[in-house]
Amino acid sequence: MQRNHNHTTIVTVEKVIDETPTVRTLVFSDEVMSNVLPGQFAMVWIPGINELPMSVMISDESGKAAFTVRKHGAASTGLFNVEVGEQIGIRGPYGNSFDLKEGKLLLVGGGTGLVPMMRLLTHVKHTDDVTVLIGAKSKDEVFFEDLANRLLKNNPHKVIVSTDDGSYGEKGFVTDLVEKHVDQTKYDGVYVCGPEIMMYKTVQSAHSRGIFVQASLERMMKCGVGICGSCCVGEDLVCKDGTVFDGKHLSQNQEFGKYHRNKAGILENY
Repeated sequence: MQRNHNHTTIVTVEKVIDETPTVRTLVFSDEVMSNVLPGQFAMVWIPGINELPMSVMISDESGKAAFTVRKHGAASTGLFNVEVGEQIGIRGPYGNSFDLKEGKLLLVGGGTGLVPMMRLLTHVKHTDDVTVLIGAKSKDEVFFEDLANRLLKNNPHKVIVSTDDGSYGEKGFVTDLVEKHVDQTKYDGVYVCGPEIMMYKTVQSAHSRGIFVQASLERMMKCGVGICGSCCVGEDLVCKDGTVFDGKHLSQNQEFGKYHRNKAGILENY
């Protein structure tokens, strides 16, 4: 019987991988989630705490998927603290996916925004020339660098890390690298996920040069199905209209990169 993606499915965490001191990946078995498209997300229920939206991480094992979480608020910290053998609830997948071009591709990820970028890498053609830019605050917060290189082992590719403090890779913000790369190369597609200011600058850099660019937006979501309205960015509902939007559309959105909504739904400046 086909699963109703709006009903919560209970899964058991089978493996916990420490990526950094503040980031963990939780692996579980679920055939539906293992096959989601890059950019799609799930609503994840942490029993007794809350539910939150999560991009679905790839797994090396068939039929398995994962969530990569950074502990921050109550819900993300609760998910971070889930141990092997404990259960969580998932529903979905929700959202659209990236429009993957062929040729020269630039993928940009910051923090757990790397998750949909890793899934996107599993869909690129072996003839594509792929550059991955990874942004982190410091050396001990860098993750998925080795994974990106492994996923692209049969492609012409580069994986470049930047850290805010210069403790690893190139010093500075990853958006500085983006600016440099789109100046030097006419990419066929640019894809980004991470903090909204980072995505805003990346979209601006690419779109202003006539380069196709898409961003997977991250906003607060309470329902994931377009009812609560907490994830709206201007007229767009991230859960229903996204999470993936192209540069042309985002360049006309008056809220993207400038405002966000708090838990009460009040519009605040970034």
